[in-house]
Amino acid sequence: MIYIGADHRGFELKAKIAKWLAGRGYEFEDVGAYEHDPSDDYVDYAIAVGQRVSPQSSTHNAQNRGIVICGSGVGVDMAANKVAGVRCGLGWEADQVHAARKEDNINVLAIASDNMEEEKALKLVETFLETEFVQTDRYLRRIEKIRRFEGGR
Repeated sequence: MIYIGADHRGFELKAKIAKWLAGRGYEFEDVGAYEHDPSDDYVDYAIAVGQRVSPQSSTHNAQNRGIVICGSGVGVDMAANKVAGVRCGLGWEADQVHAARKEDNINVLAIASDNMEEEKALKLVETFLETEFVQTDRYLRRIEKIRRFEGGR
């Protein structure tokens, strides 16, 4: 399952990504915003996605992923990373997203709608969804250190 959320600045790009996901048969859930509201807060949508992807979630599945979008991408990245078990990465280039999935096992991708053309954003999403985590000792060790720092949550 893929969970996707965006504030007003990411609203249009979220709709385009959702259409792309549907067209490729991905199962996904839109957690909002459901209408363009200039006074909404990116935090609400990033946390909602993070909570659904988190290992503590009742909907948890190791295959669950999330996509969060705001103007700079930084706000949703910070907010999603506050949820225990979430490893959110801000994507800029396909090779960088590939490395983040392969080596760091990011489970949420943050996208900056103000600085991202649709075609590039879709390439980042495709790379994020199609790249598998490589479970080497060093990658697993690093993720375990993060989990321990979070308090084992």
